[in-house]
Amino acid sequence: QVQLVESGGGQVQAGGSLRLSCTASGRTFSRHHMGWFRQAPGKERELIAAISWTGGGTYYRDSVKGRFTISRDNAKNTVVLQMNSLKPEDTAVYYCAAKSRGLINTPPFDYWGQGTQVTVSS
Repeated sequence: QVQLVESGGGQVQAGGSLRLSCTASGRTFSRHHMGWFRQAPGKERELIAAISWTGGGTYYRDSVKGRFTISRDNAKNTVVLQMNSLKPEDTAVYYCAAKSRGLINTPPFDYWGQGTQVTVSS
């Protein structure tokens, strides 16, 4: 019902910025909460940020508060993660995900993109 494709990953020096975008297809995009996850090598996948389908509610993991910003544009079927002041510990594969019900910061998420690599060097 919902297909997600991420873009914008890459390699950046510590302190730099990246902007990740997720483009969704499907008639019900505007009715889905959206989230960004990341998974570093040998680590569990973790929720970084989430936004309600209305755009009126957001969630951020403590480690990224003040540095990352999630936003969405339902007219363009996109959700964006702006990442500033990047640190080497932010290195991971980042995934866009969507959920059709529940709180924005709780499982389960129903649909997933393929992921995009973010590498932050010192």
